[in-house]
Amino acid sequence: MALSELSFSQFGELMQFKGVKSLFMKALAENDNSKNQVYLSRGDLSLMQILPNKGIYPDKKAKRENFKAKLDFYWIDDEKNINHAPDAQLILYMDYPEIRFSGFLQNSKNAPSELMRGRLKGRVMFLGVCDDGRTIGYVTTEDTQLIREIDALDNIEQLGVLLKLPLGVKSEEPKDLLLKELKRINQLGWIVAKRLTIDGLKLCIGQNCGGLTLEAELGVVANSKSEPDFLGYEVKQYSVRNFNNTASGSAITLMTPEPQGGLYKEKGVEIFVRKFGYEDPKTTDRMNFSGLHYFNRRNDRTGLTLVVDGYDIESNRIIDVNGAIALVTNRGSVAASWAFKDIMAHWSRKHNHAVYVPSQKQADALLQYRYGHLVLLAEKTDPLFLLKALVDEKVYYDHGIHLENTSSNPTTKRRSQFRIHSKNIGALYRSVSEENLLTI
Repeated sequence: MALSELSFSQFGELMQFKGVKSLFMKALAENDNSKNQVYLSRGDLSLMQILPNKGIYPDKKAKRENFKAKLDFYWIDDEKNINHAPDAQLILYMDYPEIRFSGFLQNSKNAPSELMRGRLKGRVMFLGVCDDGRTIGYVTTEDTQLIREIDALDNIEQLGVLLKLPLGVKSEEPKDLLLKELKRINQLGWIVAKRLTIDGLKLCIGQNCGGLTLEAELGVVANSKSEPDFLGYEVKQYSVRNFNNTASGSAITLMTPEPQGGLYKEKGVEIFVRKFGYEDPKTTDRMNFSGLHYFNRRNDRTGLTLVVDGYDIESNRIIDVNGAIALVTNRGSVAASWAFKDIMAHWSRKHNHAVYVPSQKQADALLQYRYGHLVLLAEKTDPLFLLKALVDEKVYYDHGIHLENTSSNPTTKRRSQFRIHSKNIGALYRSVSEENLLTI
């Protein structure tokens, strides 16, 4: 029996058996085919948060400025086998911007070539996303049992040109589970600072213990992976004086990527700090590289200016796929840089769903934290939002890099941070809502 003749519940069960956790559907236009590519989004890059990829890179051979991202893609056939499509990829065209799907038939056994090569009306494509990074595709026509049942469904979520289909019976949505956990943590009151490691719970001492304590309560092992923390949500903590005002808090660290270009990368952290840092006024034999860097404003202490090279402010688009966020000298030499391809990949994997949780701390015999009842749920972002927030001076670079034992056997500590104040969170997402945990 063809998969298209299954009921929707049977099809969903099959996809789940193959590892699918999220299922999407797109009605294909006549020009959605292997020659013209399949159009997946236009006007934004938010689809990158939905389909997992193997990394974003500039296409140096293309006539038009674009990025590419390889997919771990498979077609499922009517025999219920999955067949690898090794050349499947996403193409990110920056001049619109838009995302297209290509290479999905090349070198793929039992791919739906007949349906995907021509300009046929009434085709429908399914994309099933797995937790291990695979995407499983299926194509059929609209005059089938499967599509008739889907057409009869109510309250299907629209994500650009994609529809997100309900998959199985869930006792609770991730959002509801997250909020219930945060309510539980709120009701604990003061919590001794801790961090969860692969070896178990440890006491925490340091500047970042507020976030580590919250993650430990959520069962998240302390790590630096570029993946969401809990049930698909990135969890961020920030300090406030008043739990009734979420916008009055301190700065929030969005991400901590190491520079991958400029003198920092080419010559190393020690030479970088010796050139652009300064003697620590309180600690002997130590040099610091610290201070806030805002877009197009020279930092007098370091002598460097933060620029976004290759991004057009007026049109809000990337005009050079080899561009970067960079710290530059007065003469334009690059001291440190973060390529767009790396920033886009990090932001796409980690920040599409986020929760911002206010906290307070006290330090008596032991460092302790408590967490507020009003949290910010943020959803649907785009790497271009981040670049715009940088040039609008809502996101800034705040680093804590220093060199110890400068006269003999020097050692370095490095932490590059991009930060934002809680009042500006809305600049990064299409949707931000304040949730009161006490009403759940």
